[in-house]
Amino acid sequence: MARAAEIRRTTGETDIQIRLELDGIGMANISTGIGFFDHMLDAFARHGFFDLDVSVKGDLDVDTHHSVEDAGIVLGQVIAKAVGDKRGIRRYGSFALPMDETLVLCSLDLSGRPYYSSDLVFGAERIGSFETETFHEFFLALANQAGMNLHFRLLGGTNSHHIAEAAFKAFAKALDEAVSYDPRIQDVLSTKGSL
Repeated sequence: MARAAEIRRTTGETDIQIRLELDGIGMANISTGIGFFDHMLDAFARHGFFDLDVSVKGDLDVDTHHSVEDAGIVLGQVIAKAVGDKRGIRRYGSFALPMDETLVLCSLDLSGRPYYSSDLVFGAERIGSFETETFHEFFLALANQAGMNLHFRLLGGTNSHHIAEAAFKAFAKALDEAVSYDPRIQDVLSTKGSL
C-alpha cells in the first residue's frame, strides 16, 4: 500500500497544495515562485527518493517569508500523514552530506515530539530571491507539524548556497532512512509501545 498524502492549506497570505509519496523514485513537480526554493525542494525529492508535487501561491510582493514558512507547515503535515502509525519503520535517520567545502549533518527522530535545533549560519542574506533567514522558519514549521525531532550541524563550510543545499539533501537522506522499514521491527520502535 502506497504511503502517500496530499494536503491543501489556504490562508489570506498563501495557497499551498503538497502531495508526497514516501516510496517513490524521486520525481518532483515544484512551483513556489522562488527559484532557489524550487531547487531545494527538487533536491529533497530526488535525494530522498520521494515523489513530490508542490504548488505554492504566496504574497511574494511582500517577501518570501510566508510562502516558505507555510510550505514548511504543509510539508510537515503531509509527512506525518504519509508516515501513518509508524509501525515497522526505523524511526531515526542521520546523514552527513558533503558538498564541496561544506559538510552538513542532519539527524532526526520521528518521535511525535517536535523539536528543532540548528547551528547553520548563512553569510549571505539571500540566495537568489530566497531569504536565508527563512531556512530556519521552514524547518521549524516542518518539525513542529511532522512531530519530528530535527537537528542540523554545520561541520564545515562557508558558501551559503552549499550550506543550504547540503542541508536539504542531508534532510532528505535522513528522512528516507527514518521512514524505511526494518523487518526486525514488529510494531513501533519504542520501549513505550507507541509513538
